[in-house]
Amino acid sequence: MNKSELIDAIAKDANITKVAAKAALESFISNVTATLKQKDGKVSLVGFGTFSVAERAARQGINPATKEPIKIAAKKVAKFKAGAELSDAVMSGKKK
Repeated sequence: MNKSELIDAIAKDANITKVAAKAALESFISNVTATLKQKDGKVSLVGFGTFSVAERAARQGINPATKEPIKIAAKKVAKFKAGAELSDAVMSGKKK
């Protein structure tokens, strides 16, 4: 499912216009992004999951083309951990 398909599904399920659904989705994305940018930012949606930021340490890598060792810099990455209800639904194939 891509963004426009998700907007269509939200509009249909919530019985709202596609414009309103797009605004709601963009607001959600914007607020999650802004929260994750903050120090110790985390967004928890009970039953769905938790968005957080993880620190990835600097490490040694290998350039696959030249086989030369390279340094990979430390960085922050966005992380998502599925909640229990989402995990159960995915594993059992049930639709909630």
